[in-house]
Order: sequence, then C-alpha cells, then structure tokens
Amino acid sequence: MASTSVSRVVPASPDEVWDLIGGFDALPDWLPYIPESTALEGGRVRRLKNPEGDVIVERLVDFNEAERHYSYAILEAPFPVNGYVSTLRVHAVPGRDDVAEVQWSGRFNPKGATEDEVVDPFTGIYGDGLDALHKTLTA
Repeated sequence: MASTSVSRVVPASPDEVWDLIGGFDALPDWLPYIPESTALEGGRVRRLKNPEGDVIVERLVDFNEAERHYSYAILEAPFPVNGYVSTLRVHAVPGRDDVAEVQWSGRFNPKGATEDEVVDPFTGIYGDGLDALHKTLTA
C-alpha cells in the first residue's frame, strides 16, 4: 500500500480553519481543483468535478467534529488506484491560537501504475490544495 502526507501551517485558528474545510461538501470553498461538489445520500457521499470535467465520487467513512478531522474513500475516479482512503485533519499549534496546522494524508494501492506514478500526483494535489487554503485564509 502506498501513502503520502502533506501539512501546512495556515494563518487562522483551528476553529476558523475547521469551519471552512470541515464540511464534507466544502471543497469548492477553498480548493480550486474542485470547483463543483454535489452532496448525495444525506451528505455522506459527494460527487465532485475537477476543471477538466472528470467526475470523482467519494464516501465519508469517518468524521470527528471535536478532534477536527474526517476521512473519505474514493468510490469512482480517473486515478489509477484502488483502496483509497484519505484524511483531512486540523491541529492546534501549541502556544498559538492564531494559526493551525492542516494535514492531508492518503493511502491507496496503485492499479496499473507504479507507486511513484500515483504518490506524486496525490502529494501534488494535497500540497496545492493546502497552498490554496492558505491563500483563501489570507484573502
């Protein structure tokens, strides 16, 4: 199983960050790679579209409001992986209430591709996404 993880310190309190990103259907609010999200099955499934029009369907598999994290599995996507589960987590930074650390991690099995061919794109998506979150919070 392959995995990757990216984290960034962003300029807002953990609660402010979670308010922005903690909704399972909130990706278009801060992630340019996903301009469209439709909630399905009472909000437990989201149907996403990227700028190229590719459809990605994901299911919420874990949600913890108090600890500010959720995990999701990909049900359908144009990526060469299976068994994909990802977690988006907001951490407090000790001694600071004006910033938060956001971690985006995922694990998956390459399918018809090498490990690098799947790890590198997801590392890029996570990093670009967290950079976009930082930009959204400073706008």
